[in-house]
Amino acid sequence: MTVSYTLKVAEARFGAFSGLLLRWRGSIYKLLYKEFLLFSALYAVLSITYRLLLTQEQKHIYAQVARYCNRSADLIPLSFVLGFYVTLVVNRWWSQYTSIPLPDQLMCVISACVHGVDQSGRLLRRTLIRYANLASVLVLRSVSTRVLKRFPTMEHVVDAGFMSQEERKKFESLKSDFNKYWVPCVWFTNLAAQARRDGQIRDDISFCLILEELNKYRAKCSMLFHYDWISIPLVYTQVVTIAVYSFFALSLVGQQFVEPETGATKLQESLEPGKEASPVLGDLDMFVPLTTLLQFFFYAGWLKVAEQLINPFGEDDDDFETNQLIDRNLQVRCGVGDWGQRQLGVQRKGCGILLALLLAQVSLLSVDDMYQNLPPVEKDQYWDKDQPQPPYTVATAADSLRPSFLGSTFNLRMSDDPEHCLQMDASPRSDLPAPVTQTPLLGRFLGAGGLSPAVSLRNFGRARGAPRTPHLIRFRTETGGEEAASRINEAEESEDEALEP
Repeated sequence: MTVSYTLKVAEARFGAFSGLLLRWRGSIYKLLYKEFLLFSALYAVLSITYRLLLTQEQKHIYAQVARYCNRSADLIPLSFVLGFYVTLVVNRWWSQYTSIPLPDQLMCVISACVHGVDQSGRLLRRTLIRYANLASVLVLRSVSTRVLKRFPTMEHVVDAGFMSQEERKKFESLKSDFNKYWVPCVWFTNLAAQARRDGQIRDDISFCLILEELNKYRAKCSMLFHYDWISIPLVYTQVVTIAVYSFFALSLVGQQFVEPETGATKLQESLEPGKEASPVLGDLDMFVPLTTLLQFFFYAGWLKVAEQLINPFGEDDDDFETNQLIDRNLQVRCGVGDWGQRQLGVQRKGCGILLALLLAQVSLLSVDDMYQNLPPVEKDQYWDKDQPQPPYTVATAADSLRPSFLGSTFNLRMSDDPEHCLQMDASPRSDLPAPVTQTPLLGRFLGAGGLSPAVSLRNFGRARGAPRTPHLIRFRTETGGEEAASRINEAEESEDEALEP
């Protein structure tokens, strides 16, 4: 499930990001702890071997190798290579999310342009939007492991109500070596053309608008499929991975504590005869290499970020909730037939490309074999249901228990004090004084009745009597309004008393 922490950072306050460091799900600790423990164990083994198991001559050879590895590790442009790669992966990750087909805009156009309040009009609208949802389900089955586990076969798609048995027969009768997610879009265009001839779409402008929105929807399906088909070049991923692993392989040896070079000790003895040689500056024996472990945590964690985001249609903590998107699209789709001409939200933007071979076979199949070859228009299995819910398999049952994301502020805990919910107008009125405001931090030092800096500065040097500024808050004459006004009067009086010398 996507980890959302938007509400936690809604206000810029002290330690806002620090509170996020204690989370486990979706955290860098969960992704990296196995590699981190392995790196620490290997470092400890080499350190113990050098300190306890090697002879003096072997230690001298090991020290030379360690210094060589330490110099060689600095030659790897790790920050440069890894930074560009992560930037590419993050941009691709967001582009894949914006390519997920959502039927909102298409649904609004269908609801506005396909007329008829009778059963045939409702059936036509529901069938059109069902074909659009079927196309998205078919393409998501091809790119998302969660959706494939939920709909492992076409029979599961039929049982979920996205496709009828007759439609399945026509779908499987079309022979193509490529993915056939576009077939429901062709059914959509043929059915829309038939509705235009029958007069349920009243003019050509509405008909063109429907086809234009369908083309945008299909372009997103196509783009999503091609993002799955065309990956980031393998050589780039291999270069980055080898750079990170080789850097830390050299660091395992090069960052070990070794005895100072013999030449440096002899030079120090020659400069200060008669004195005991002190350790060379910088050779502090750190049993726990803190900086080396932090370096591994940062660079390897950076690579883990790219590893998780390179394919967001898996089952990681931060991967896209494709099953919930399907449920949401289905419930929105049913509103088109049940609520007639009402419109819901808007989503747009999308583009797509097709390779030449795929375009040739698909285009000929869609305009030739599928021309006016429509499956019968039937009622879907959610015809009489207000809240349709397609079934889940056992492998994906846990996804059905997760609550839908309504917005970050829906998780905000409001105060139970009814006075905080009292409505008021900010219109000018001079018969009520301004309420006393107080900052929380200064209130701790001055007490509950202490004045805030804003109040003190605003009233500094002010003459006694009526306030100068008439732009005061006027409360509505509702339940509790008079009590709130009296409280404000009392607060103003206490403020005046506090300001007296």
